[in-house]
Order: sequence, then structure tokens, then C-alpha cells
Amino acid sequence: MAAGRTLARIRRHAPLFALSLLVTAYFLAYCLNAVEWRLLSRLENFAYDARIRLSLSESVDPRIVIVDIDEKSLAGIGHWPWSRDKLTRLTQLLADHYQALVIGFDVVFPEPDDTSGLRVLEQLGREEFRDVPRFADRLESLRGRLDYDRMFADSMHGRPVFLGFYFTTGSADAGAIAAGVLPPAVFPAGAFADMDFHPPVATGYGANIRELYGNAAGSGHFTLSFDEDGLARRVPMIYEYRGAYYEALSLAMIRYIFAVDELRADFIGSLEESGSYRTPERIVVGPVEIPINQHSEVLVPYRGGQGSFRYVSAIDVLDGSVDAAVLNGAIVLVGTSAQGLSDLRSTPVQNALPGVEVHASVIAGALDRSFKRQPLYVVGVEFALLLLTGLVLALLLPVLSAVGAASATVTALVAYCGFNFYLWQVQDLVAPLAPGVLMILVIFLLNMTYGFFVERRGKRQLSTLFGQYVPRELVDEMSEDPESYSLEAESRELSVLFTDIRGFTTISEHLSPGELSKLMNEYLTAMTRVIHDSRGTIDKYMGDAIMAFWGAPIEDPAHARRAVDTGIAMLERLNAIREEFLERGWPEIRIGIGISTGIMNVGNMGSRFRMAYTVIGDAVNLGSRLEGLTKQYGVEIIISELTRLAVPEYACRELDRVRVKGKDEPIAIFEPVALGSDVSPEESDELERHHEALRRYQAQDWSGAESLFRALRRLSPERRLYEIYLERIATFRESPPGPDWDGVYTFTTK
Repeated sequence: MAAGRTLARIRRHAPLFALSLLVTAYFLAYCLNAVEWRLLSRLENFAYDARIRLSLSESVDPRIVIVDIDEKSLAGIGHWPWSRDKLTRLTQLLADHYQALVIGFDVVFPEPDDTSGLRVLEQLGREEFRDVPRFADRLESLRGRLDYDRMFADSMHGRPVFLGFYFTTGSADAGAIAAGVLPPAVFPAGAFADMDFHPPVATGYGANIRELYGNAAGSGHFTLSFDEDGLARRVPMIYEYRGAYYEALSLAMIRYIFAVDELRADFIGSLEESGSYRTPERIVVGPVEIPINQHSEVLVPYRGGQGSFRYVSAIDVLDGSVDAAVLNGAIVLVGTSAQGLSDLRSTPVQNALPGVEVHASVIAGALDRSFKRQPLYVVGVEFALLLLTGLVLALLLPVLSAVGAASATVTALVAYCGFNFYLWQVQDLVAPLAPGVLMILVIFLLNMTYGFFVERRGKRQLSTLFGQYVPRELVDEMSEDPESYSLEAESRELSVLFTDIRGFTTISEHLSPGELSKLMNEYLTAMTRVIHDSRGTIDKYMGDAIMAFWGAPIEDPAHARRAVDTGIAMLERLNAIREEFLERGWPEIRIGIGISTGIMNVGNMGSRFRMAYTVIGDAVNLGSRLEGLTKQYGVEIIISELTRLAVPEYACRELDRVRVKGKDEPIAIFEPVALGSDVSPEESDELERHHEALRRYQAQDWSGAESLFRALRRLSPERRLYEIYLERIATFRESPPGPDWDGVYTFTTK
């Protein structure tokens, strides 16, 4: 009986079983690379980065020291590149005085050094002074001190110095560069024939001048691999150029450290056994096995962010002020952290990590044998886990309650993630995590939503239409009569508000992207809450600007009053959060607000590709212009003439009569001061005197207006408005506007 009921239940849920199995099959196909899903690839990168950050040692490795061409060195020595007599001294000090074990240059020297003037003197000897034997003799005696390239090359002779170079991978038809001379290849052309081995293929390179190679102990490329998201997670140990294969700088230094002359690449499988191409597994350097993929890339074993290795400033090495114990017997990499030298890389551990630390991490990984591996059999492990997890959930979740299904899903997630992290941390295996997690969540959501087909009711429909524009309280109110609301365009008298942060460009320049994002989120959240509290509709965010309106979708006769109330409330709220921002070290924020009332077209507008519930019309444009005028008049809020007429309960200061750009008709503009009942006697007196001064100004009574404005300026020296009128009066005294002047000031810019 129980078995029969179970079978009946299974048959009832057969479609859901089938859908869950279909989801499982899709993820299995993704595991086998039968399908592509870029989102899942990005999620896997995110999961990989999370595991990297969770397992960082966060300790400083004293074995590797970075001699940093930092801002301090650039300030003391001069801009890069430095003359090579300084690099000669740097090399000699590191090798002889400080007794470094090995020195690697994460920089390239593709051109001769002409800074000594030797080339000029040689030209003079061939031309102007060719008949002066003493000049030729003297030049020959000085050559050894002026030939900086030869000096630098000689400084490397017999010393453990490795040079770096880079490859480019652009189109060969686009004019690939080939600067300098490449070192001998570590593997000749055809070394990997009939093998599934495809190192990145370069079309150009930037290498060192020929004179330097003969004396260096070796050299290697310092080119990194970047994933689609721009992060460096791997370093190619081998690069191919014109059929030959070249090793990485870190690999060349590892070979020197372990006294290994020749590399060995190990491959899995053979043509005789499997009838298929062999696949690379690792590069062997003596006792060190470096796991690579078919593109010769090794996963970088990051220790942490910048500072995981000791840094010493290059100028301190040249000055001899570095503690000898720091560099004695150390593996030294000469690189740069200076921002202007373009060697900051985006990595899983830091957005701008000096590239030299990436190579240091690879060397440290070789010393510690701490490379993460991603062998081919990991695909089989992932396939088995996906299949087992998918089958269990597909059979189990449909017969469980909502709480039981949630518990089973959480258990599956914990088990899947726990086993994956065990492979990562204990076995050093990198098994994909995102596909399994996403598959579990998709199957769970599929079960939770299956059979949930409910016809849309008024509230759901309105929430879909207006939920992103108006607060939930208004949606609830609209749901009582949903037929009265639609997205169809119509003309209606509304009030619109524009607000913008002043000096936003300056603010953004002084904050990191992360801090700027936090500041904007806090600010926009606070301002949006004020707008929603006054039943306003958010039209859009435009960077640091907000556009909102009142009177739609719900008709509101008091739309102008609500808009002005909101503008005042936004300023008060800004004063409150400004102190919070200052405590967090953020810049002070000030805003301008423009409010306009008039007939506007409101409705869903846009294109076939994107629609938005918005307002358009002359009154809307005016609101935007008024926000811009707040900077001109030194006030925080300006309202239009129609808005002023709609809010007689507010005491307002008439600022001017203007023609804004795009409009021929003049308008009066006002600054709302406060509700009439809240205006103090002193404020009321100042308003009366201001309006009298403005009346005389418009009547061209320059003396009377000037006297009143001067008195007002003494009363409120912080108000820029009075200074504006005094400047205009001074101008009009010299160039009167004429008897037909209407008192209007015309703005020609936004």
C-alpha cells in the first residue's frame, strides 16, 4: 500500500522529475564542455577567487625581496628609464655587497642608452673633429666610462642576473613589434608535435638589446595571462614564437635556484595507448613539479595582497642604507609599484597588485611546492558529483515539504562546498564549484515555483508596472482601483524636481571606486527615502543626479506643495548625513535643487529596446535649468513662477527674472525660505527689503537699489545674491540697458 502511494506520488511529480533531470543534464553537458555559458564561467572565476582569499597565508615571505622602483626612487633619481650606469651600480651592490642569491629584472631594456652622450661624441669624432687626433684618443680613453650599456652588461658577467622581456599577441597584420633580441629558446620548433599542447602564440615581442644577453645568466618572459574579467590568475610557463618555445622569467630563475640546466615536460597518455594526442601535466624542474594546463599556464599561488614579500626601495639599495641581512642570500626581483609605470595588475587578491609580485608568487610556490593542480581527472570527479547530487535532489525534493526541501538543499550545498574545499585545501586540487552550487539552487527554485501559476491580480500588475518608480504604499493604494492607472501617455499638470551634487567630479577624484560607490549608495538611499515619504515618483537616477515628479501616477492636487516640501526636507536630511559622511572621511556634499510646475506629458516612453515611465515637456526642461541656476545665485533650491503661485503658504525670495537657455519667454524664479508661519520677524524684514531693492533694480533706480543691496549685504554677507546685483548695477551704470529693458537676465548656457 505504502509503495503504491509512493509510486502514485512519483507519477504525479513526473514532470518535475523530468525538469530536474533536464537541468542536471545541462550542467553535465557544461562540465564536458559540450555547451557554453559565460555567466557560469564568470561565477566560477568568482568562486575560485573566493577560495584563494579564504586560504591566503597573509604572511611575509623573507626569502624573496622586491627591489622596488617606487615613487620614492623616482623622486630621488628621476623618471624611468634610468641611465644604465645606475643599474650597473644597483646590480653590483645586490650581487657583491648584499650577496643576493639571484637577481631578476621584471623590466626590459629594448633600446640602447644614449644618456651618457657617447653617441654624440662619436658623431663629432667622425665629423667636426675627425682631424683632431687628441679628440679621438681622449674619446677612446673615456669610452669605458661612457658606454653605459657595456658597463651594465659587464656588471652582469659572472653574476646571477636574469633579464626579462615580454610577448605580444595581437594580429600580425596589425604591425606586431619585434624590439630587441630574443634569447635562445628552451624548446626548439617541433618539440611538441602530436601533442595536445598549445602555449600562447606570440606575434611580437619587446626584448633586450643584444649587448646585454651575452653576460646575463639567463632571461625569460614576464607576460601574464588574463581571463575575460581582466584578472591575472595564471602565468604561462612557456610561450611560442615562430615555432620555438621560450620560458618565463620565474621559470628561468627557478631553474637557477635548483641548479637545473634542462626542462622536462611530462604528458599524460600516448599515441600508442589511447590513439589520441597526449596532454601536458607538469613541467619538472629538478625536485619541483609545476602543474600546467594545455596552454602551459600555472595557477598563481598567491600568498596575499601587496606586501606578501619584502619591499626595499631601489634608492635605498643605491644609498647602501638597506640592512644587509634582508638581502643576503635572498631571491631578488627588481620591479616597480609606481603607478605611472603601468605594472599594476588586477588579481584575485588585489585590484592593483604590482606585476612583480605575481612572478614572486610563482617562485615562492616552487620553493614551497604549493601549486594548485587541475588535472584532467578533475573533470571526472566533477561529473560524478553533479550526477549524484542532481539525481538525489531530483528524486527527493518533489516529495518533501517546503521546509524539508529547503533543509535538504542547504545540506546539499554545505556538503558540496565542504568536499570542494577539502579538495582545494588538503589535496591542492581545483575542482569547479560554481556549476554544482548553481545546479542545486536551480533545482530547488524549480521545485519551489513549479505549479505556482496564479493569475495576476491588480496589485501584482501595478507592482510590475509602477513598483520601480513609486513607493510600496502608493502601489497598495493604487491596487484598490487598478483600472484607473496605466502606462499610457497623457498630459497633466505636475511638478518635477531635479537635484544634483555640486562638484561631483572633484569628489570622485578624491575617493577610490569602492568608497565612491558606498558614498553614492548612502546618499541616493537617503534622498530616495525622502522622496518616497512625500509620495513622489522616482523618474531616474543620472549618475549623481535624481529626477522625481509628483502628481502621477496618482493624481495629487497638492503636487507643487509636496515637491517644495520634499526639496526642503532633502536639504535637512543632507545636513544630517553630511556629518556622518565627514566622520567616515568622505568629502562634504552640497546639492542644488530645481523645481518646476506645469503641463507635462507623462507615461511609458522609450524604444522597442527599453521603456521607462517618465515625464517630458518644457516644464520638465525648465526644472533641469533651474537646478543648474542654483550655482549661479549661490542658493540651494530654486522654484519656478508657477510653482511659487501654487504654494502661497511659503515665504519666498524672488531671485530674478530670467530667460533660460531654450526658452524665449522670461520667467520669475524664487527661493523658498520657509512656511509663512515659520518666518522670523528678522527674515520677514530682510525679504521685504530685498523685494524693494529688486523693484528699484528693475525700475533702473540704480542708486536706490544699490543702497538697499549694500545694506542687505552687510546684514547677510554670506548671501551671494546681493553681490550679484551689486555687480550688475555697476555694469549697468557704465552701460545702461536702455529704456525698453524689461529687467530680464538672459542665460546662454545650461
